Parts: sequence; C-alpha cells; structure tokens
Amino acid sequence: MTTFPPGNDGLLFTNRDGTPWNRNRFGEVWRAAVAKATLPDGTRFHELRHFYASLLIRHVESVNTVQARLGHASAVEALNTCVHLWPDADDRTRDAVTEVLGNLARPARGLDTA
Repeated sequence: MTTFPPGNDGLLFTNRDGTPWNRNRFGEVWRAAVAKATLPDGTRFHELRHFYASLLIRHVESVNTVQARLGHASAVEALNTCVHLWPDADDRTRDAVTEVLGNLARPARGLDTA
C-alpha cells in the first residue's frame, strides 16, 4: 500500500481511469497471478481464505478469533465451516495424559489379560 496507495475514493484496485474493477477484471488478474505462481489451474481466490483459516487454526488460535477474522456470524458457524481443519484430539489427549502420568500411563507389558 506504500507503493500503490488507495485512490481518493479509498479503492485499491482500479482501472487506469480510476473506476473500480468489475468481477471480470479481478478474475483476469487473479488467473494471471495463479499462472505466475504456478498454482494448479482452477485455483480460486477463495483458497486464500481457506489457507488463512487453516493457518490460524494450526497456530492454535481460538474459535472466536477464527470467527472474527473470517467474518462468520458466530463461533458455531466458524466451527461448522472449519471443523475439519482442527487437529485430531485423540493424539493430543493421549500425549497430555502421558506427559502428566509418564510411565504409569503406558500399558503394562507381559501381563496375561485372560
């Protein structure tokens, strides 16, 4: 934004005459950027939103933070939309128990279970 500041009307993306881009113009620019970045054909702008959500979740941001940053109406909407991005809890819960209980949490070896 330092190099290309917004125009008087606050728009960042305009045609040479200062009019705002329409959807077709944005699509042309997006497809050119996708090709230049050697991303797969058909990569949509929406993929950036998905990437941002997964990045926030990977860095252990709260559901409320993800909801606010993505503009979801509620935390429930954020969870319903992004639940598949949260890491599996099974490994984390096992690791937590092992960390607290140490060797006591490991199953005994060599015991006859019959």
